[in-house]
Amino acid sequence: MATKKSSKPTSTKNLFTDSNFEVKRIYQKSSKKRSIEDSGKYPYTRGIHPGMYRERFWTMRQYSGFGDAKLTNERFKFMLEKGQTGLSMAFDLPTQIGYDSDSPQAEGEVGKVGVSITSIKDMMTAFDGIPLGKVSSSMTINSSASTLLAYILQLENHKDSKAMIFVELPKMIF
Repeated sequence: MATKKSSKPTSTKNLFTDSNFEVKRIYQKSSKKRSIEDSGKYPYTRGIHPGMYRERFWTMRQYSGFGDAKLTNERFKFMLEKGQTGLSMAFDLPTQIGYDSDSPQAEGEVGKVGVSITSIKDMMTAFDGIPLGKVSSSMTINSSASTLLAYILQLENHKDSKAMIFVELPKMIF
């Protein structure tokens, strides 16, 4: 694992392995000099963050969510206390297919295999006290993804700070 040897900004830091070998900023197949895109800049061929994993550890998530929004919030807080750096919200079947939890078609399925989210209030409860500007959130959901994304975006309006919210949704919405 690389360790930091300097207190200068990351772009100029010299990093060393545990065996004291210097870690180069960029490795190439040939020694021939060619133009190199910087990480954190378009077209992002070297990653989306300037220092990549030298200054920002990768996101670790556990797929979680069960029962109601309050139970899920308690679980999320527990996981963050134990070192999670992101949240991946699991939804129950009625939420996944867009049913209200009181719909006759949802009977017996509410909160069984994930959290039941049927309103902005549920989403606010699930993320209450969680710093969404620092913790990314992933949602594995298809048909009701646009509604749940709208709920997440509305959380920004209910928070004291206007921190950027990081949300990942699947690319294919059926």
